Amino acid sequence: MNASARLPLPPSLYADTAVAPITTPPLDAGKNVSVAVIGGGFTGLSTALHLAEQGVEALVLEAQEPGWGASGNNGGQTNPGLKHDPDQIEADFGPDLGRRMIEFSYGTTNFTHDLIRRYQIPCEARQNGTLRAAYNEASAAAIEKTAQQCIRRGMPVTLLNREQLREMTGTDRYIAAMLDARGGDLHPLSYARGLARAAISAGAKVHGETPALSLRREGTRWRIETPRAVVHADKVLLATNGFTDDLWPALRRTIVPVFSSIAATAPLSDEVARSIMPTRPVLYESGHITVYYRIDQRNRLLMGGRGPMRWIKSPSDVAYLIRYAERLWPQLKGVAWTHGWNSRLAITKDHYPHVHEPAENILISLGCNGRGVALSTAMGAQLARRLVGGAKAEIDMPITGIKPIPMHAFWPVAVTSAVITGRVRDRLGI
Repeated sequence: MNASARLPLPPSLYADTAVAPITTPPLDAGKNVSVAVIGGGFTGLSTALHLAEQGVEALVLEAQEPGWGASGNNGGQTNPGLKHDPDQIEADFGPDLGRRMIEFSYGTTNFTHDLIRRYQIPCEARQNGTLRAAYNEASAAAIEKTAQQCIRRGMPVTLLNREQLREMTGTDRYIAAMLDARGGDLHPLSYARGLARAAISAGAKVHGETPALSLRREGTRWRIETPRAVVHADKVLLATNGFTDDLWPALRRTIVPVFSSIAATAPLSDEVARSIMPTRPVLYESGHITVYYRIDQRNRLLMGGRGPMRWIKSPSDVAYLIRYAERLWPQLKGVAWTHGWNSRLAITKDHYPHVHEPAENILISLGCNGRGVALSTAMGAQLARRLVGGAKAEIDMPITGIKPIPMHAFWPVAVTSAVITGRVRDRLGI
């Protein structure tokens, strides 16, 4: 995002309830640093923190403020794993890298919650488990397949039946689910601000309202132009995810930026909240179009899913989520819905996170595919290791070439069509 004017935070529940932001003044003087990080979301902030912990001078350039994008506006779920099943990951990347990817990705939630405890980040973090739930036979079979693969690898995963799910969710919608005890939730904007505070306390510099306008080689270093100053860096990390622009050639065309929307209720009574999710796991549905939800520590229900491919400001913009919530729990009829908001996340064609090294001392990481809270946090340590150690420092994700998506210009139409088709198929159970 190249505009230098500061934009307000999306009108979210998080913006109204987050901890106070840390001061991240615009960069107004030239800097020479070891590593410049472009993007102040979870990936960039975690990388800067892990670099600073090793004594490496890191500078974060954020176009707005830390957590302004999807990092501070997502569903708040810390979910383990990748989009694909463990067996598929090993088939795609081989027994060595595939195994490491599985161990890494399913360990991201423990990594994230450990980091939160280590730095005492106040972000309402809980680790009450993640439910991946199915409401038709096809999805139930897929979930059972995934669960068996996880159980075979010794993971803390349990298969649940309809009766158990009715007790855990207060609805008879689901016929099967996989419970992963490592999952959880947090307040994402408070977490982003806490992560920025931790990075700064460790020695990193974080500058808001400082978009990177251009990036080019200058001698043996990289030159980054910002609205008020120029940064020279030995190495650069691009971590712009759903807000990736044309700063690096063709990179924008490797991802599809998709809006994910959330609606939130006013605080529910203890009785109603207990009737919905008494043990407070988070849940996401296994369907053509994912719906996800949780109850936060203030007894608010947060319902999320694909919404309009534009910015929204009100729960009325995602009325379908409210109707669906009332279908799951009729006792919600008449409850006030106070917030509706969204942000852009990045989807890749193969649904794997993408890490690129398109030139010497340039590292790129993007495409969390909806699992960004824990995955991007843990990726920060991986990326820091690569930035410090170079090509000899193996990481637990593949490093691939930049491959633009064919017909990328038509993605808005394709996404809208896919969402409509997916909703119809989910409704029909096919």
